[in-house]
Amino acid sequence: MKLYIGNKNYSSWSMRAGVLMAAFDIPFEEVKLRFDFSPGSEWTRVIAAVTPTKRVPVLVEDDGFTVWDTLAIAEYVADRHPEHAVWPRDAKARARARSLCAEMHAGFMRLRSVCPMNIEAFFPDIGQKLWVEDEALRADVARLDAAWSDALAASGGVFLFGSFSAADAFFAPVAVRLSRFGLPLSERAAAYRDALLAHPAVEDWVADAMREQDYIAEDEPYRQSRDA
Repeated sequence: MKLYIGNKNYSSWSMRAGVLMAAFDIPFEEVKLRFDFSPGSEWTRVIAAVTPTKRVPVLVEDDGFTVWDTLAIAEYVADRHPEHAVWPRDAKARARARSLCAEMHAGFMRLRSVCPMNIEAFFPDIGQKLWVEDEALRADVARLDAAWSDALAASGGVFLFGSFSAADAFFAPVAVRLSRFGLPLSERAAAYRDALLAHPAVEDWVADAMREQDYIAEDEPYRQSRDA
């Protein structure tokens, strides 16, 4: 299988699928495309040929069958590899994990808007200012904290449902955002954030992102250059 992704530094959606497959040692070929939406760019040419949405991530099977959207990719990978607990084995835990992924998929818009993923950059001063001024951001983080804490209390695990699952892969970019902007969490949620960032699949993704050394102005609301 091939997994088409964008810049690892910026692409939170790509990170979810890439971390998920890497965490379970599922073989795939990574095809990384630089975010460049100008006419005639490699992105424009290649991505239009593999998905009607023209977005990443996209999973392409050997026979050309394509799956787009991170939730659909997670479900497809789980079906293809039942030997792995991509979702929790317990039915109720599995339903709760899917609920949290769907909530992440469609929600937390303020956090995603004002704290975009940028793995190589740290913005604690901006995070502190946003925290004081932005009630909607505080509400998003409070909901994340509660969701994580509830799942961890129920499972007793380092990860949301005990062992690493799709739910943890979905929240990996969130852990990056929270850490880079220095947003406050409860002790339990902070420990989970740190455990997630320390997972080998997440560490590998972060290391690759740090090696990109790229700067895309459209994804940089807080820097004028890589050196700013």
